[in-house]
Amino acid sequence: MISYFIHRCRFSQMLHPIFEEASNVIKEEYPDKNQVVFARVDCDQHSDIAQRYRISKYPTLKLFRNGMMMKREYRGQRSVTAIADYIRQQKSNPIREVQDLEEISSLDRSRRNIVGYFEQKDSDNYRTFERVANILHDDCVFLSAFGAVSKAERFSGDNIIYKPPGENAPDMVYLGSLTNFDLIYAWTQDKCVPLVREITFENGEELTEEGLPFLILFHMKDDLESLEKFQQEVARQLISEKGTINFLHADCDKFRHPLLHIQKTPADCPVIAIDSFRHMYVFPDFSDLSVPGKLKQFVLDLHSGKLHREFHHGPDPTDVAPGQPIQDVASSPPESSFQKLAPSEHRYTLLREKDEL
Repeated sequence: MISYFIHRCRFSQMLHPIFEEASNVIKEEYPDKNQVVFARVDCDQHSDIAQRYRISKYPTLKLFRNGMMMKREYRGQRSVTAIADYIRQQKSNPIREVQDLEEISSLDRSRRNIVGYFEQKDSDNYRTFERVANILHDDCVFLSAFGAVSKAERFSGDNIIYKPPGENAPDMVYLGSLTNFDLIYAWTQDKCVPLVREITFENGEELTEEGLPFLILFHMKDDLESLEKFQQEVARQLISEKGTINFLHADCDKFRHPLLHIQKTPADCPVIAIDSFRHMYVFPDFSDLSVPGKLKQFVLDLHSGKLHREFHHGPDPTDVAPGQPIQDVASSPPESSFQKLAPSEHRYTLLREKDEL
């Protein structure tokens, strides 16, 4: 289903006839009402729906599969042809069928690959696999093999394998029920979506729409050592916080202008910061990253409101060293330049800098 969230604004009214005509074109190609559904939501009348799906700009086009909203909204051209082509592309098979197992040995190991081995295509096991692939095909490459082709890999029955990036990276086997969609989806999402993702100017808005604050490592592109340390500590200290904050890394060189607004330059990298969409909070010292619990406490201080409180009013009294004066509320620090650039809606702040680079 593709949903069109509108508002009583000129741009929504301009898109309405285009959206309507595109739905008619698709209806002729896919007459079965269960295949593609076009829906329109007036967010003036249904503000609860807009809030549930974090709609903050209009018009917005969202794609839903099996009742789940996809992370990536439609951002293509607002034309009948472009919208219809988008739906056709979404209807294409997300799984490549393998005709010979030799194809598996020559996979692109820079990608994340999920391979399903099934006795037959017409089975509940494969249909569940297909549902998962339809949702996560932007994050992983999905392949399947059937019958005699897959027999060598089905010594204990139908099987799903994850082949992570890296020529020597070991395969991982799914061990749960092959007909349990929730289990397969959770397992596959964990493999296809890295715990620490890269943020770029191209995907920043998309990540923002997930509605979670960002914990970001700013590092030079060739500084893989700092990235690896950050990934290790996130996995060690913050795995329980997954779902409450997004773990990201960004190229210091590309984001040099935004760094200036938090009084940093690429020469200061690596730098860790939280973007709450209201303020940026800087982790005091990258060298403290491996101190047990230090990074986790930084994130917990965000959730408790401590970082926001101290941003405006200085250190909490309990955090002041003996003999040090408590900063008066009236002497709270001025807003940073970066803060003043922060948009009122949930749009990633650094995107504002793209046109200035």
